[in-house]
Amino acid sequence: MKKFLFAGIIIILAAGCSGTRNTANMTPSEHFDYAMELYNDEEYELCLNEFQTILLQYPASTVNDDAQYYLGMTYFNREQYLLAAYEFSKLIRNITASSFVPQAQFMLAESYYQLSPPPPLDQTYTRKAIDEFQAFIDFFPVDPRVEEAEKKIKEMNTKLAEKEYRSAVIYEKMEYFNAAIDYYQLVLDTYHDTQYAPMALYNKIQLELAKDRREEVLNDITDFLQRYPEHPRADELSELQNTLLAGNE
Repeated sequence: MKKFLFAGIIIILAAGCSGTRNTANMTPSEHFDYAMELYNDEEYELCLNEFQTILLQYPASTVNDDAQYYLGMTYFNREQYLLAAYEFSKLIRNITASSFVPQAQFMLAESYYQLSPPPPLDQTYTRKAIDEFQAFIDFFPVDPRVEEAEKKIKEMNTKLAEKEYRSAVIYEKMEYFNAAIDYYQLVLDTYHDTQYAPMALYNKIQLELAKDRREEVLNDITDFLQRYPEHPRADELSELQNTLLAGNE
């Protein structure tokens, strides 16, 4: 019985190793081609080791930047986004002449994008993603992925705007009205092209009205009507403006 069990273990181990090859006598290009076979077969654990080995054994070879990029992609496909970001940034920093730099810059931003959490949580990775997508746009303005980068920046700015808007609403509910006004103004100034900007300005006007800050109310109403003339709240604020102006006569 023990002999059969031992034989079974040997067979299992042999089967597990059957997909690997001896790379000792391979050229750097052959080794990289083998690693890419594993990558394309989604054998990420195996190809991860091969890309790392290539980078260690052939640091000055022509496949060095290829291995560096696909090491990052392997981590990305394994959803290890921080490790992916690290490897992409290494390529951008250390192999500046590589043709993979534009792709690595985009994937660096994409790695942080994948780490971006819902609005109530800390948005450090969201801001990193925005910065890296913007760097991609600045350095590679004719790249076909610029449009996608711009869309994702807009999406993440909306997320940041929502977070600040929620903070303002919380301060308002807690009756910290000055803090709420400041946060509404922050949303308006920083995220003026998001859906939260007109909402923030409207709420700010209501708080200023409650605190009898008529001059500020009139200035903000004028600002609102200039920025958002088609907004559903525009008619309401226009009537309020007329009432306040009539009261000043």
